[in-house]
Amino acid sequence: MIKNKKRESQHSINKGDGNGKFSVPTGTRFTQKILSWYSENKRSLPWRETKDPYKIWLSEIILQQTRVAQGLPYYLKFVEHFPNVFSLAKAKEQDVLRFWQGLGYYSRARNLHHCANEVVEKFQGKFPNNFQDLQKLRGIGSYTAAAIASISFREPVAVVDGNVFRVLSRVFGIDKDISDPKTKNFFFELGNQLIPKAHPDEFNQAMMEFGATHCLPKNPLCGDCVFKKQCVAYANDLQHVLPVKSKKQKVRRRYFYYFVIRQGKKILMGKRGEKDIWHGLFDFYLVESTKPMGIDKLRSENKALNKMKLNGISKVYKHVLSHQQLMARFISVNTFSPKAKEFSGFKFYSSSEIKKLPKPVLILQYLKDAGILD
Repeated sequence: MIKNKKRESQHSINKGDGNGKFSVPTGTRFTQKILSWYSENKRSLPWRETKDPYKIWLSEIILQQTRVAQGLPYYLKFVEHFPNVFSLAKAKEQDVLRFWQGLGYYSRARNLHHCANEVVEKFQGKFPNNFQDLQKLRGIGSYTAAAIASISFREPVAVVDGNVFRVLSRVFGIDKDISDPKTKNFFFELGNQLIPKAHPDEFNQAMMEFGATHCLPKNPLCGDCVFKKQCVAYANDLQHVLPVKSKKQKVRRRYFYYFVIRQGKKILMGKRGEKDIWHGLFDFYLVESTKPMGIDKLRSENKALNKMKLNGISKVYKHVLSHQQLMARFISVNTFSPKAKEFSGFKFYSSSEIKKLPKPVLILQYLKDAGILD
């Protein structure tokens, strides 16, 4: 038992029985409290005004690894251009990637497009109405399947994500390592014990909302919390400890040297391949290094580039991804006909054509800074 630093407490870390079965502390009325909190504090968001599984699915995919404030404009844009699953399935992947531009994790956009086609071709445009079948679709994992099943079809199946880990681990004092795959099943079982059959849609949205706006990763709003009297983390000053996460992936630093090759008013660009970040997006000819390099060394190691006229070198652009840190510079050069094998698959584009291409945010920022795009 952990002694409470503020006051005597009977709270202690709760480990369950090892099989996911949980003794929910008496008197907490967890489900009723979080539903009541949600009814009074929920944000007004467009995907909460519908039960359409297409729109619920779209919002959930967009909001993966994305804050609501950032994702909302993208959701509205997608609904405007692709109002239903049929219109999204008919779209070209390049157009879907272009509308996704800036959200990152572009595999989500490709999976989104693939899944739309799957729903149209296999299910005549109707999403499966249950948790198990939804998970069989491309890009839909257990969390998204639970969200769609509970919100659109009122199936009592709990969502489990970072917000849910945080809320449940703190309130019930669970110190299981969320880096362990088995822990997800543990929380899933707990969530399914708590979710009400009458209001599974409201409960899941309440859990996500409470974790996103109240039980925050840092500086949670404990002073004004409905679980203040029952929360194990609050009683024992463990908010900074729970949830437990042991594994931290090492951040990889990469040095990108982009050659912006011009021919008149056009610029050479190519589509990125499948085995790296930004698959399917367009960028410039790239030389990558594990450490900083000088321009002379860069050009001397590539004969095709060495023959081109140097116009200028950009500042260093720092671009941070989830587990990568990119340090990029853009070298502007002139040429008349790059025919070297290094440029296979590249093509010259005008500024109006470049505007229509899907591009990484890093490339878009440079294009704007260089006055190539508005």
